Amino acid sequence: MSSFQLNLNPLKEPLGFIKVLEWIASIFAFATCGGFRGNTEILVSCPKSHENKTITASFGYPFRLNQASFKALPDVNVCGIDWKTQVLIGDYSSSAQFYVTFAVFVFLYCIAALLLYVGYTNLYRDNRKLPMVDFVVTLVVTFLWLVSTSAWAKALTDIKVATGHNIVQELGPCKQGVTCSFVSVTSMGSLNVSVIFGFLNMILWGGNAWFVYKETSLHSPSNTSASHTQGGLPPPTGM
Repeated sequence: MSSFQLNLNPLKEPLGFIKVLEWIASIFAFATCGGFRGNTEILVSCPKSHENKTITASFGYPFRLNQASFKALPDVNVCGIDWKTQVLIGDYSSSAQFYVTFAVFVFLYCIAALLLYVGYTNLYRDNRKLPMVDFVVTLVVTFLWLVSTSAWAKALTDIKVATGHNIVQELGPCKQGVTCSFVSVTSMGSLNVSVIFGFLNMILWGGNAWFVYKETSLHSPSNTSASHTQGGLPPPTGM
């Protein structure tokens, strides 16, 4: 294996430059999703005491909403009901974790690929297997970005419904004499951004597939084949 030799020229070419963009986009993808924390608030009116109190359910990544119970401060019970037993509906951890975990793996792969591009440029371009592996991985990653982002986008839509005003209709106490009114839910703008970056990553990887393909033997014939093609008949062996 050749020794490490720093060469920044590949970063000026589409192959390396787009890889840097993919690396940055993957960071935004998992950071905007994995770092989210939010609350949904409901105003509870007690029919007997005529008190109005706000109860809050906190939720966030990995969005196991069925484990997010309501809390009322400073009182534990509101209207004689223990709201800790009341939770949001749904478990969307599989889609969220798949999306974030995949984005982290892409982040690590981009680092490894960039290290190969700028540190072992000659090895990458002289070895026929490395560009082919890079090309196959690029196609697989493009497809998985589509799958993971689509799954996460669907889950996000369901999360918005489960934490929005429809939650009032699902809580048992709100159906049994207690008046409940939806107050607010934390803005999910960062989660919308995570979906956007997911599809942006898919576009970047899909576009980069062409530049990776150009490095493979599928696009560039071997030196032997090239010499035969350009040289025509082999030189005579003698009289």
